[in-house]
Amino acid sequence: MARARAERPGTEQALRLGERVHLVVKDVVADTDGTRHVRYDRTFAGLPVIGGDLVVHEGPGRRLSGVEWSTERPVAVASTEATVAPTDAAARSARATGLRDTGAPRKVVYAVQHRPVLAWETTVTGTDAEGGPVESLVYTDARSGRLLGTDEVVKHADGTGYSQYSGTVTLKTSLSGSTYQLTDATRGGHRTHDANGSTSQTATGTLFTDADNTWGNGSTSSRQTAAVDAHYGAAVTWDLYRDLFGRSGIRGDGAAAYSKVHYGSSYENAFWYDPCFCMTYGDGGSTLNALTSLDVAGHEMSHGLTSSTAGLVYSGDAGGLNEATSDVMGTMVEFKAANSSDPGDYYIGEKIYRTSGGYLRRMDNPAADGASVNCWSTSTAGLDPHYSSGVGNHAFYLMAEGSGTKTIGGRTHTSSTCNGTSVTGIGRDAAAKIWYRALSAYMTSTTTYPQAAGYLVRAAKDLYGASSTQCVTTLAAWKGVSTSTSETCGTSTPPPTGGNLLANPGFESAAVSWSATSGAITNATGGSPRSGSWYAWLDGYGAAHTDYVQQSVAVPAAARATLSLYLWVASDETTTGTAYDTLKVQVLSGGTTSTLATYSNLDKGSGYVLRTVDLSAFTGRTVTVKLLGVEDASLGTSFLIDDVVLSTS
Repeated sequence: MARARAERPGTEQALRLGERVHLVVKDVVADTDGTRHVRYDRTFAGLPVIGGDLVVHEGPGRRLSGVEWSTERPVAVASTEATVAPTDAAARSARATGLRDTGAPRKVVYAVQHRPVLAWETTVTGTDAEGGPVESLVYTDARSGRLLGTDEVVKHADGTGYSQYSGTVTLKTSLSGSTYQLTDATRGGHRTHDANGSTSQTATGTLFTDADNTWGNGSTSSRQTAAVDAHYGAAVTWDLYRDLFGRSGIRGDGAAAYSKVHYGSSYENAFWYDPCFCMTYGDGGSTLNALTSLDVAGHEMSHGLTSSTAGLVYSGDAGGLNEATSDVMGTMVEFKAANSSDPGDYYIGEKIYRTSGGYLRRMDNPAADGASVNCWSTSTAGLDPHYSSGVGNHAFYLMAEGSGTKTIGGRTHTSSTCNGTSVTGIGRDAAAKIWYRALSAYMTSTTTYPQAAGYLVRAAKDLYGASSTQCVTTLAAWKGVSTSTSETCGTSTPPPTGGNLLANPGFESAAVSWSATSGAITNATGGSPRSGSWYAWLDGYGAAHTDYVQQSVAVPAAARATLSLYLWVASDETTTGTAYDTLKVQVLSGGTTSTLATYSNLDKGSGYVLRTVDLSAFTGRTVTVKLLGVEDASLGTSFLIDDVVLSTS
């Protein structure tokens, strides 16, 4: 992270963010081959940009190889002066939500699935119908006063469960004097506390202690029983992250969270709360027993994992992905424990119901609960995240177990695809590794289900190879829940076809086979490819700058050689007579550079145009084809290039 901070100015320049936009390093995932995935937040004129996060992928040698944008660049607002007073914004937020504002609104730029606007961020708090805590961030347009959106700080499960029955388990504790404490020094010092009925989110409660290191009695008659379950669930979750993902704790920094049990009175829910970095459980009521089952514990703590990585917002498709991620991880925690009293399955919260046969959600057939959905559609984003999670849950189940009927953990599981195909699973460990890779290295706060499908396919290629069974199955599973993606399996760079002598002619494998200035080959959504997802973007800074892409190629002896490329010139220049910014088509051969064609701001237009250049003079030689963009000191011109072909006849 320190290295990423030091290199930030160069990254900002390469991404063409604008002089008032800066990056704030949030996280770094480093691969063993030297590749880095750097997660940033953005600021504009010193103001946080909500929904402005991005992930920058850097190959060995700090070569920029791709970017995942939450919000398309550029991020800018016309003025940072608010016409709505902060106190008025706070009052509007409280009135709109029916909650209490906590004062001190923060001025931000709001860009969550929205054109960037100046906004006030207000924190409102209260309790829900069950007496549980509610805390939301509310965003109000700082110039019009219009409500823009909300984000939940306290993320709830569906709160249904009873006391954990995991039999006799081994707990790591600490001895202080002659008293044992429910503190696990082997897992970052995780502690388990008694909330004593308090409904404070931030009060830690009382650390559980014991004289003989024997805890609970398997019944709610002992207050320690719920603590045993919570402590055990935290330990297994930690071990899952460590053993399967190589991650040390929820944030990946070796720091433990803490758990609280006996929250409120007859509270039928459980929740993760980022500000205290803690996990809280209710005792249940008329429908549910204590919410300390393994899958609920893993689910809720995994909201902390999502918050510290992709930061998926709790609305739209991203909200469903947020909940699905927690269901995936909670299920994996249950399998990780391999506990005969609670064998692994793909039912969520089945142990906490007071009546037999109940459950919160099913991953094999989400729609079986009567509210969740199995298949993605454009209306999925409008559902409660607990129900739109069905798409992600279904996809994960198909990845891990495949379609058809089978018995898992003593329960019948039946799953079919939305497109009528059959899928053979790759196993839950491989599926979970792919999901985690996509979450930590690719997803952003506003990722949609179709985008997630592409990210998981890309993650499968990263981990197992483009031609692997894992990649093919991941793609099939996501197609099986009605999502589509341009990501494909097979070879990473298809061999040239149609007589094209250039490798990677559409830049779809990033900078493979090309030499280029940093950031020139990109999949940034601020510009547009002609086909696929990648293209070359030269210049566009509005300042003196030079970019290039080039590739060496052996041109066989032939009567004729032709270079063709699709070029889009987008320029802020208004002149009709002076070429201030130029793109030159050059050939380097035997120490000599020949310029064969020149395009400029005078060629600006609204889309790609096919350009053809004669290279017949260079047949029978090995040459370097170079596209050189040169921009002067004012008014930007962007040269977008795609689908380059060099052929002979």
